[in-house]
Amino acid sequence: MKETPRQVAVATSLLQQVCTFVLVLSALAVTASTVAALAGALPWLELSVGFDGVAVEGAGQIAQISLTVLMLLLVGFLPANSRMRRLELTNRDFHLSMDDVARAYAVVHAADRDGTFELSREFDAMRDRIDWMRAHPDLTGLEHDVLLVAAQMSVESRELAEVYSSEKVDRARSFLRQRQAEVEDYRQRISMAQATVTEIKRWMQAISVEESLAEKQLDRLRKDLSEVTDALKITGFDRSDNVVGLARRDAPADKVAATPAE
Repeated sequence: MKETPRQVAVATSLLQQVCTFVLVLSALAVTASTVAALAGALPWLELSVGFDGVAVEGAGQIAQISLTVLMLLLVGFLPANSRMRRLELTNRDFHLSMDDVARAYAVVHAADRDGTFELSREFDAMRDRIDWMRAHPDLTGLEHDVLLVAAQMSVESRELAEVYSSEKVDRARSFLRQRQAEVEDYRQRISMAQATVTEIKRWMQAISVEESLAEKQLDRLRKDLSEVTDALKITGFDRSDNVVGLARRDAPADKVAATPAE
């Protein structure tokens, strides 16, 4: 993916160099011919130019001198253009190199987190990482300087890779997933308990309403019964005249009271 921009940059640079060379040669040729014409060694350029039906004398000389001045002005811009081109190429190479370094470091750091490299001296660690990156299929074609910088960055971040190794990160994630599952289970239990408490409260309220209704009905029944009893006493129907009181068997005979029937 990155070879194509490099090839385009190289082709553009070559084309610009060829154009610069042609421009310089043209400027030299035109300047030499103009100087020679001024010295009388060569004739001036001849052109038939007219304006409003009037022929312009010396039109070829004017055109030749103007072309010479224009060519010299263009050549004067070449140094500045060359410096800008060098700065552009340097900036592009820097960005490409930094992208390559970042890509190589990301790959080797991931391998370091997976425990690919063993703990060893700095020189051995650098060599192991460079050899590993050279054998990696995604890092083929990178320059040695790029691999060297990436290896140095990986060695400097060994402790970070050890602390945040893939095994420890996976273990932490597994623990967090387990805790999340426990929290979800706990929330479900709380929801069930809340539903149960709500149902019990509704049931208690229904029972309280039924008890209140039953007490009111009982009070009403007592009041009605009291009114009926009081009415019977007032009208004298609390005891009938034709009702004979019966004595108990163990009572004396003289104490037996008889009430005549009507």
